[in-house]
Amino acid sequence: MIMLDRLTLDQLRTLIAVAETGSFSAAGRKLSRVQSAVSQTVQGLESTLGITLFDRAAKTPKLTDAGRVILEDARHLIGGAERLRARAETIAGDVEPELTLAVDAMFPNGILMVSLKALTESFPHLPVTVFTEGLGGAEQRLMDGAARIAFYSPRLQRAGDLDHEFLAAVEMVPVAAMSHPLARMKAPIPREALEEQVQLVLTDRTQITAGFSGGVISRRIWRFADLATRLEYLLAGFGWCNMPLHMVEAHINAKRLKRLHLKDTDSWTLPIHVIHARNRPPGRAGRWLLEDLRKRLVQCPADGSVKTKERA
Repeated sequence: MIMLDRLTLDQLRTLIAVAETGSFSAAGRKLSRVQSAVSQTVQGLESTLGITLFDRAAKTPKLTDAGRVILEDARHLIGGAERLRARAETIAGDVEPELTLAVDAMFPNGILMVSLKALTESFPHLPVTVFTEGLGGAEQRLMDGAARIAFYSPRLQRAGDLDHEFLAAVEMVPVAAMSHPLARMKAPIPREALEEQVQLVLTDRTQITAGFSGGVISRRIWRFADLATRLEYLLAGFGWCNMPLHMVEAHINAKRLKRLHLKDTDSWTLPIHVIHARNRPPGRAGRWLLEDLRKRLVQCPADGSVKTKERA
């Protein structure tokens, strides 16, 4: 009967050292041990596993077929143990075991990706989960405990349970495909003209924004559950809608979309806040990410698509 409970990481490290250096004496020098101690450790491992790992008939020990298989397993186990130790050291240093983010799809994903890439360089052992959500989805993830930090535009103020801090204001602009009737109308376009055309709006999968109808103008509405699908239908000329400027600017410049100039207003800003449960603040990695994001948002392109100050 194999007694694997006697298996030690030291035995596995010794096996790897002998295999990599080619002899017990060389392994001893690498591990700062005498040759006899290395030999006894390997013999103990063979006794624990009940198999022969090295053929000792030749001048230098050679791995048996079984030894080659066990060597690969040993490397995997040692690698896992080292990752576990690094993870434990990270957690002990006030770093979250895992960083979970719930992000409104309106938030500039390009800037977030750059910050997350920098985060992985500073915290290489930190697992990260990113939920990209529409409307009330980010808040729902936060309230359910699935996310530790959320980026979204708060519509309901929850006293006492959530901490809010303004992060950025995303500029929203009305747009339509170049083939759409609104794109051919003379500016400024009156509200009456918008009311007669199909408006592409987002619908919430949650109950967070139930009863909220901000921004809906048209009498004819098509609803979409996610921003990416709505953009596809927008480009295909199914209707008009308000979109984050940073998401459609390339399409506007390429003449696939036209920015509509309205009689009432040409644009408005959507304030994005960073929000977390008051009793569950970000750890060191979360705080690092937020600080990095703030710096990058300040340095974002001067096209006005993402602003870091509240609108007047």
